[in-house]
Amino acid sequence: MLTRADLFALLDSLSIAHRTVDHPPIFTVEEGRGHKVTMPGGHSKNLFLKDKKDRLFLAVAHCDTAVDIVGFGRAAGAKGRLSFGKPELMTATLGVIPGAVTPFALANETAKALTGVAVDAALMTYEAVWFHPLENSASTAVAPGDLLKFIRACGFEPRLIDLARPENPA
Repeated sequence: MLTRADLFALLDSLSIAHRTVDHPPIFTVEEGRGHKVTMPGGHSKNLFLKDKKDRLFLAVAHCDTAVDIVGFGRAAGAKGRLSFGKPELMTATLGVIPGAVTPFALANETAKALTGVAVDAALMTYEAVWFHPLENSASTAVAPGDLLKFIRACGFEPRLIDLARPENPA
């Protein structure tokens, strides 16, 4: 699994500008609100989901988006209802612990097990978007377009979607 330093080297190799702020470990959106007031831009919550056929999905949402998981499942073509993947499966697939889920984990080879990656259209309205750099004791900002570039470089075509209303075109 990649380290934070490996991630930064990859971002540099892709000519993706990035800025990182260290902070105490953050496990939930609510825990992070106080720390993130000094980090302008869009902050995220990242959902590791699976369907009844064990197909895996990553939903990268704005921190305040009320994600419609049922609607996202239908829009993504999931088999049956989506549910949260177990922490052990998430760690084996993404290489991160609960509370550190991030689209940056797509760079890990084991992430190829994912069926799809969705990015909330709400994140595209910010100059910078913030994600954990494979550990939840820091946040790293990139431009929204560079986030999509990064996801593509990892072998995924990001589905840009309104995760609050996923069955409507973004």
